[in-house]
Amino acid sequence: MFGFRFVKFQPSEYVMKVRNGKIVKEGVGLSFRYYAPTTSVIVVPVSSIDVPFIFEEITNDYQTVTVQGQLTYRIVDYRKTTQILNYTYNLRKNQYISDDPNKLAQRVINIAKVLTKKHLEQMPLREAIQSSERLAQSITREIMQNEELEKLGIELMGFSVLAILPNKETMRALEAQAREQILRNADDALYERRNASIEQERRVKENELNTEIAVETKKKQIRETQLDAERSVSVKKNEIKEEQLQFDTMMEEKKQQLTELSIANAKSQADAKAYEMSAVMKSLEGVNPALLQSMANMGMNPDKLIAIAFQGLAENAGRIGQLNITPDLLQGLLSESNNHQQQQGGRSR
Repeated sequence: MFGFRFVKFQPSEYVMKVRNGKIVKEGVGLSFRYYAPTTSVIVVPVSSIDVPFIFEEITNDYQTVTVQGQLTYRIVDYRKTTQILNYTYNLRKNQYISDDPNKLAQRVINIAKVLTKKHLEQMPLREAIQSSERLAQSITREIMQNEELEKLGIELMGFSVLAILPNKETMRALEAQAREQILRNADDALYERRNASIEQERRVKENELNTEIAVETKKKQIRETQLDAERSVSVKKNEIKEEQLQFDTMMEEKKQQLTELSIANAKSQADAKAYEMSAVMKSLEGVNPALLQSMANMGMNPDKLIAIAFQGLAENAGRIGQLNITPDLLQGLLSESNNHQQQQGGRSR
């Protein structure tokens, strides 16, 4: 009554009681009586304020993207804020008498929008839509250093970018391009697998050929070794044959020398015998032939003597009138001849 009233505020509100243009009382969650005609009340929220935002920007390659996010701030210097913005509260209607409290949130969003625009203008579309976290960190760092926020007496508590999305047509184009890239990558992977298989098969073939080459090389080495061994054996055989020929030649030469010596000895013996015979003949030149015949018959076998006797008879057959040789006489002569032969054989034995 009579314009005096009582008011009580919440602990989340900072209240300044103003009378005649001067702050007479201030604090958090105050309660007091006031005279309505001369008293004004300024109410500033103490708790943090969450402000979602969504706006469109253009990337470096002239593509439109939509940035969605949220920022959180709180008023830390109430007097600075109330000096710039009107936070006067109508206690009867329980509302602010101006829309300045709503403008504070818009001013903070505008600062964030300017910084976001500056960063997105330097990025192509693909990079922009993948830079949410990096963009949020950069903008948060720059907002905290912004002088305008300091003049407004507020503090940024958080800034997050939830999504950076292109328009639907661009999104479909990117999806198609990404899909084509995925299919291309799948094809490339298939080709790589095929190439890897072909390469592996080539390596197997190459290893097989290398193995065959190595085997043939070993066979060649073995054959060369065998040929060398056979050549060595042939050389050794030829050396043995040559040594044998040299030995045979030497033996033939020695045989020839022996033959020549034998011929020379035989010739010497023949000369000696001839000389002996000539000497004997010279000594017998004057001797009667009948005497020589008798001397030759000395010691001769009876059968030979009988033959000579018969030869003499045959030579003088013209002088002999008749000669009778009985079988008994012939048998006796033959018996004596046989006995003489047996005696000679016994002596020889």
